Amino acid sequence: MSSLGGRTPVVAATVLAALILLSSASSANAATTIDGPIDLGTATPFAVLGASAVTNTGPSVLNGDVGLSPETSVTGFPPAVVNGTLHQTDAVAAEAQADLTTAYNVAAGLTPLQSGLGDLTGASLTPGVYSGGELALTGALTLSGTAESVWIFQAASTLTIGSGAIITLVDGASACNVFWQVGSSATIRTGAQFVGTVMADVSVTAQTAATVTGRLLARTGAVTLDTNTITAPTGCTTEPGTVRTSPTVTSAAPPSGVVGTDYSHTITASGTPSSTYTVGSGSLPPGLTLNETTGVISGQPTAPGTYTVTIVATNGTQPDATVAYEIAVAPAAISEVPAVPAPESGEAGSGDQLAESGVEPGATPLVAFLALVAGGLMIATSRARRSPSAA
Repeated sequence: MSSLGGRTPVVAATVLAALILLSSASSANAATTIDGPIDLGTATPFAVLGASAVTNTGPSVLNGDVGLSPETSVTGFPPAVVNGTLHQTDAVAAEAQADLTTAYNVAAGLTPLQSGLGDLTGASLTPGVYSGGELALTGALTLSGTAESVWIFQAASTLTIGSGAIITLVDGASACNVFWQVGSSATIRTGAQFVGTVMADVSVTAQTAATVTGRLLARTGAVTLDTNTITAPTGCTTEPGTVRTSPTVTSAAPPSGVVGTDYSHTITASGTPSSTYTVGSGSLPPGLTLNETTGVISGQPTAPGTYTVTIVATNGTQPDATVAYEIAVAPAAISEVPAVPAPESGEAGSGDQLAESGVEPGATPLVAFLALVAGGLMIATSRARRSPSAA
């Protein structure tokens, strides 16, 4: 893995499975990314924030605000010293809890660069997202990067920092940008030297003489302290990251078309920001075009057949969504020539006139002609018999 400098994206979590649509659709799993540190919102100035209680034993020193919401039990202040403001069940603490929940969910959604981790002892980690079930540190962990580098650790269950464990930042790495999202509870044991912001779904416990350069934030449970020094990071210059989600095609497969008939179908994709759409391979049926901004396939097909086309949805966050379709186009329907109705009785050209010549109505033209010829011959023969000179 390479170092994360400036605003290089931090690879993040799978939030949507790729949707397979008609024929040989193929798309990598969508991912959510963030290109900077987690935004803590109004929870940023807190060294300690609890939900059910904040309890201290001994002369702890807290460099930052201390808050509790929604419960009211804050004990051990003094002897603890708060170099900040104590927000006990007030609107500020309530808002900080709300922002903590938002930050927790963002961190929990990120896809790790490396997963399945357990004890981090001995590791030297470059910036990225790391996950495990029960994360632990029993020895030394080194984080190497720049002042804008970001590390996000996801513990699906617990986080346990052993007695005397130490986290070291090198090459300009900053405690401002180290985050620990914990699915249940975190424990920092005696004498440990911990770095980063803990966002625990339940509770956080710091045992005797543990030091924290960061924050201990508990969403639903208590924060318990014992002669600790906790210093919330200050002077953080890196802007909070923007969350981006790679696209996944969500629309149904395009319908069939008919030659010469208007056609319209819209390709849609989830993801942030919005996607643009291009033809990756194959081709649309002749006569149809794809609007790259709206995803609308429209026009009038000009040739029948079955056409294979690959549509690619892109929003600048990898992976792109690539989906293959088969679009069938049927020939245009052939209209039947309407039959000419037979003339009504009494109309010009009807069979009644032929009847005067001895031709029955409804007779075919050939029969009528022959009947007229025969009639004429009979008349001529009769006249010849009566007039020899004419004969």
